Amino acid sequence: MRDAVIVEAVRSPHGKRNGTLAGVHPVDLMADVLSALLTRTGLEPEMVDDVVLGCVTQLGDQSSNIARFAVLAAGWPERIPGVTVNRACGSSQQALDYAACAVLAGQAEIVVAGGVETMSRVPLGAAREMGMPYGPRVLERYDDFSFNQGISAEMIAQRWGFDRRQLDEYSVASHEKAAAATDAGAFTGQIVSIDVGGSRFGVDEGIRRNTSVDAMASLKPSFSADGRIHAGNSSQISDGAAALLVMTSERAKELGLTPIARYRHGVAVGADPTLMLTGPIPATQRLLQRAGIALSEVGVYEVNEAFAPVPLAWLHDLDADPKRLNPLGGAIALGHPLGASGASLMTRMVHHMREHGIRYGLQTMCEGGGTANATLVELVG
Repeated sequence: MRDAVIVEAVRSPHGKRNGTLAGVHPVDLMADVLSALLTRTGLEPEMVDDVVLGCVTQLGDQSSNIARFAVLAAGWPERIPGVTVNRACGSSQQALDYAACAVLAGQAEIVVAGGVETMSRVPLGAAREMGMPYGPRVLERYDDFSFNQGISAEMIAQRWGFDRRQLDEYSVASHEKAAAATDAGAFTGQIVSIDVGGSRFGVDEGIRRNTSVDAMASLKPSFSADGRIHAGNSSQISDGAAALLVMTSERAKELGLTPIARYRHGVAVGADPTLMLTGPIPATQRLLQRAGIALSEVGVYEVNEAFAPVPLAWLHDLDADPKRLNPLGGAIALGHPLGASGASLMTRMVHHMREHGIRYGLQTMCEGGGTANATLVELVG
């Protein structure tokens, strides 16, 4: 049977808001990652059939089909097309789904999936300054619909009964795991260093090594005066890019390439748009049902840390093993460059699976508007 495998996965380091990557145009940032992806495999650009990239805020520097222009900026042949996908925070995870589906269907032989977001240049919520994207009928349907993910995170924390200390303890642990992974070299083989003004930038910039629960206690709530959500237990505004090379295992063998992981299944679901961030729970349930896999068989779970209550609610409702959750830290420590996050997270996960011999990995991402993606991959070899 025809399959789809991830042969290589790379990412840029994540730059913090207005940090080292802020001066790099997102098209050029993505082009650097695309070039590195093929350099590491020895593949010629002419062999790529399509490039599918996620990008959320498609305004200004990120407008006009950034996937196409990243292909051109990388110096690849003009005949290679590119398409930009927007499923909110899950955009580049959806890009992987589309790439895998094209390969599985025989519509394409080799596809690059990935994503990019330079939030320093195009801030979250910039589109709302130009109008009301949601329309009056949606607002009429949901009286209490704020479209503010922070308010949704507050609602989740309250409904699941997570107090502020629990959220802050989880967040500190994210930084500790990310720092430990960095020090152990877990990210070294996957990160593409970026030339910034003649210097090479190659380390995630948002990790806070000396943070503590006591330090987080001093931070003011961000969304309500007596709230539990603040900058320390929320994902960081970040800049970054990531890319994955997808083809059949038969094609990989012909090219002398060794796949990392096989794409097993992917789903997207809609959930309550007011709570907004709970979609990973039903997405995971549907994914496991369709794949015929029990959660206990999965050795690593990557649940995007948009806000600390999101993975905690997922853990609670799925009765999952907390030791398998986000073992390298998550977006609270490593950042959340929206359109790149799905591919960046998948990159971290498949390299972790290969390093530790983990058979199954599950990734899920909450998304604005109340949707979610979930993807299951299996280690090859």
